[in-house]
Amino acid sequence: MFSEKESRHCVKALRLKAGDELFLTDGKGSIYKGEMKDNDVKACQIAVVEQVNDYPLLPYKLHVGIAPTKNSDRLEWFVEKAVEIGISEITALACEYSEHISVKTDRMERLMIAAMKQSLRIELPNFTSTIPFTDFIQKTQNNYVQKYIAYCGYLSQNPPLLQKVCLPQQDTLILIGPEGDFSVQEVQQAIACGFVPVSLGTFRLRTETAALLACAAVQLANSL
Repeated sequence: MFSEKESRHCVKALRLKAGDELFLTDGKGSIYKGEMKDNDVKACQIAVVEQVNDYPLLPYKLHVGIAPTKNSDRLEWFVEKAVEIGISEITALACEYSEHISVKTDRMERLMIAAMKQSLRIELPNFTSTIPFTDFIQKTQNNYVQKYIAYCGYLSQNPPLLQKVCLPQQDTLILIGPEGDFSVQEVQQAIACGFVPVSLGTFRLRTETAALLACAAVQLANSL
């Protein structure tokens, strides 16, 4: 039985009725074929018909550590689009130049669920808020095959483009800094923990744009 919110969405928005087919997911990679048994807008009944075993899943884990933007709408935009493209985890980072560190985790989860359903994803990403930058890079330094930090390049004059060095089907972690970028000390700390400096192109990008471009680069590397 669906909740009232989901029932209303099925009946009013999707215009489903008794006997119609739909798909259900637990957000953990499993998907099931179901059948509407009634069109009760407050508590519609669903019968599970069978489990679908050949639905495509991401062949890699993508984790983005991102400093929250001063305007929360811009971070929300990134979260929504990243789920559509394909992401496993997002962590909000408190950096030296961060202007804003408070993030409403419950709001982000609702956005991710909606984006997951809209884009037909069946894995709900994790969202973690908010971890000090130094703690995060130390905690994750042994957890990923590929670890990158994208910044403006004042410590490395010619960092390679992310899409040139990112290997397919490898768990990947990417760090994206705040509007004021990472500090020199933060970049040095990240490099000492095994993060590789990368570029996202010639132009200076907003935080949320850089993060989304990084997600797209990893997705494309896994599509070639």
